Amino acid sequence: MMEFLYFPQDKSEYIPAVLTLLVFTILAVITMYLIIKSSRKEEKKMEQSSKNKTSAYKQQPNEDSTRR
Repeated sequence: MMEFLYFPQDKSEYIPAVLTLLVFTILAVITMYLIIKSSRKEEKKMEQSSKNKTSAYKQQPNEDSTRR
């Protein structure tokens, strides 16, 4: 019967697996950094947009006071 886990005697067989793990880990960290950076940029845009809409709303005359 074949064993479920295989631990090679020659430890050099671990090198490709470790390199692959490192590459994917580095790519995951870079991706998370880019997502966070993009999210912060989008948040600033939304805050700016919200401030513009609020200031434009405050500058409009009140319709109820002009009807009388």
